[in-house]
Amino acid sequence: MVKKAIGRVRKNSIEVYTKIKNKLNDRSGEGYVDTGIKILIAVVIGAVLLAGLYALFGDTILPTLTQKIQDMFNYKGQ
Repeated sequence: MVKKAIGRVRKNSIEVYTKIKNKLNDRSGEGYVDTGIKILIAVVIGAVLLAGLYALFGDTILPTLTQKIQDMFNYKGQ
């Protein structure tokens, strides 16, 4: 009777050890963190590019374009 109990405990402990070992070696949830970091990097790069384009259009392109449009409509003809 004691030998059977010891055998069951040994069998159960081996099963539990195997389950724990398999769970610790499982890397299936690793992709979520990687995907989150990639999305965060893409958002930051997009925001930087958008800010750069906004600064470029606001300081360089739009004032020149506005001046050219005003010159076109203020044409006095000679």
